[in-house]
Amino acid sequence: MTDLDPIIEMLSELSNDTAVPRNVRTKISDAKKKLVENEDKVAAMSSAVYDLDAVSNDINMPAHARTLIWNILSELEALKEEELKG
Repeated sequence: MTDLDPIIEMLSELSNDTAVPRNVRTKISDAKKKLVENEDKVAAMSSAVYDLDAVSNDINMPAHARTLIWNILSELEALKEEELKG
């Protein structure tokens, strides 16, 4: 199990949540795909942060999904900093 597994699981849950708009679910799936498939962890995390940050301000986003995305963003930023340091 890697450090990204819990984040990937949360992204999977969000991408299957029908309360989340389809365009947002697509971006969430793209972010998850980047984390799973990219070999460069720092680049994958940066790209996923960019995608998720872009959708976190969608006006149609339900409050529970926005909060979860903000939590994911915080965790990704922390993991990225950790990866860069060591």
